[in-house]
Amino acid sequence: MPPRYQDLSLFVVPAGFRGRPAWFVQLWWITQTLLFRPSPQALYRWRAFLLRAFGADIGKGVMIRPSASVTYPWRLQIGDYSWVGDQVVLYTLGDIKVGSHTVISQRSYLCAGTHDIESLQFAITSKPIAIGDQCWIASDVFVCPGVTVGSGTVVGARSTVTRDLPPGVIAWGSPAKPVKPRRFADTITNTS
Repeated sequence: MPPRYQDLSLFVVPAGFRGRPAWFVQLWWITQTLLFRPSPQALYRWRAFLLRAFGADIGKGVMIRPSASVTYPWRLQIGDYSWVGDQVVLYTLGDIKVGSHTVISQRSYLCAGTHDIESLQFAITSKPIAIGDQCWIASDVFVCPGVTVGSGTVVGARSTVTRDLPPGVIAWGSPAKPVKPRRFADTITNTS
């Protein structure tokens, strides 16, 4: 007989895992499909309002693109003046906290949930993610469950963040590792 690694017929979502009743989860998913995603790009306040209505803690001046996806808004916190780009996935099986003045660029995936690979029923688990203030998570970055990215850190495009990154560094790679310190911005660039 072959070894049994996982038996998905035994899988169950633990009571209370989602943080809200099933009907409320479904109501959010309908709202996201019918009101959030089709909204014109410029309606950042509208999308912030919808997320707040479902329990998210969204700061002032936050810009979230309509193609972004949030699994459970009540597990999301975003600080003032942060940006969430096109096709970003905030897989909030666990809490995701994004600091102020932080950018999560297009197609990045913050994954706050996983499965226990040593469990026959492939048990679902969650671990929080924290992204500090003034960070830039560049395009197509994957952030693993349980990771903290320190304030001021930049994570280069297409990186995979498997463990905590310290504040004030530039990191990249798979797995992402600090490569050099990030310099302080002491001037305002005139683009005109």
